[in-house]
Amino acid sequence: MSNVVKVTTRGGPFAGVDARSVCLRAGKMLSHLGLSGVELSIALVDDACIRELNRDYRSINKPTDVLAFAMDGSEPVGVTDELPELLGDVVISVPTAGKQARRMGHSLLDELTTLLAHGLLHLLGRDHATRADEQAMKRRTAELEVAARRRRSGPEAG
Repeated sequence: MSNVVKVTTRGGPFAGVDARSVCLRAGKMLSHLGLSGVELSIALVDDACIRELNRDYRSINKPTDVLAFAMDGSEPVGVTDELPELLGDVVISVPTAGKQARRMGHSLLDELTTLLAHGLLHLLGRDHATRADEQAMKRRTAELEVAARRRRSGPEAG
């Protein structure tokens, strides 16, 4: 069963953002994680939109770079658990991602990939509440970034 990735924009269009590339990279991440038959929604938004979501859901009245909303809202989804059809939503602020990309000296697409990987891991129940969790999250994020940049997806792509 194949995965479905939907990319939408709100507050755009955003210069330098190719929704198709984001979609392809998300699909490679899902394949790398061994997920199949899931649907992932990615929203590329402006700072005003993500600020509103951050305020409403986290009581933090400022923009952030990425938010993740698991679809079922109950138990975190594990890679080996029975997966729901709808995985959840990853919301990324393109303006904030752009600022971070410039500060880090890499492309906007690479920053969007990092944020997407981070959000996807949150959907799968990963967190960074402790120092050990944060280190594990950074390692898994880097692993997903590498998988997303491969020319081909799947186990044969090395």
